[in-house]
Amino acid sequence: RIATYSGISIKVQFVGGADTYTMQQLSGGQKTMVALCLIFAIQRCDPAPFYLFDEIDANLDAAHRASLAKMIARQASEMDESGEERPATQFVTTTFRPELIHSGDKFYGVTHRGKASTIRTIDKAEALRIITEDQSRLRQHAA
Repeated sequence: RIATYSGISIKVQFVGGADTYTMQQLSGGQKTMVALCLIFAIQRCDPAPFYLFDEIDANLDAAHRASLAKMIARQASEMDESGEERPATQFVTTTFRPELIHSGDKFYGVTHRGKASTIRTIDKAEALRIITEDQSRLRQHAA
């Protein structure tokens, strides 16, 4: 007889806490961090050459976005924590927040005009300027 299973069940315990939580009990930001920790743990065991993340920082506060940026930089490094070489891994992320920009090394601006998108290489300063303008525009519309 073969048992059939669907999905996985995860229980989480945060640093300094005694209680465990199911994924359904977590906030959006907490769910994001748990999912990313699982992905990064798998990556350490069986690395892929690249990862593509679309706005993974959207549900995180500034402190957690900064932690995520450091985690991505550490995972992308060709040296592990003990100084051993490991295969290079590339992370491609989209974001509208500055924290991931600060740790990035290549940036692309995407503009839309009509039904066409244009992609061009930009530097870090321009990426930060675009994000700052976008956040200012959002705040004006919210007011």
